[in-house]
Amino acid sequence: MMQKKTTYRQDVLSYVREKYGTAPDYPWMSTPDAAVLRHKDNKKWYGLIMNIRRDRLGLEGTDTVDILNVKCDPLMTGSLLMMQGILPAYHMNKKSWISVLLDGTADHEQIYSLIDMSFTMTEWKASGRKGKTGK
Repeated sequence: MMQKKTTYRQDVLSYVREKYGTAPDYPWMSTPDAAVLRHKDNKKWYGLIMNIRRDRLGLEGTDTVDILNVKCDPLMTGSLLMMQGILPAYHMNKKSWISVLLDGTADHEQIYSLIDMSFTMTEWKASGRKGKTGK
């Protein structure tokens, strides 16, 4: 009997749609399942969901797994990497991005907390909006 593969991809997409109004962007024809999560105003990425072979992540096996790349405080990267389900960023700056397994290894609350941190770190800063009044 084949075991069903767990993925929190849809849970993550529902969370960012409900909390931030984000609809995923699928910019690459060569990887149509790669979903970019961006801010509406500044278009900066705060997340990237990809389906990657486990061995390319330094894990055992050649089957694929959904991962979520999120930005994090470089001072937190080391301690986050000690947690189960969190890996060095795949195809991103490893000092300020991490990859989170969406296979059930990391729980929902941990994933959502990391999304929130990434969203905050990539949003417009008040001082960076010169000429905007906020009215």
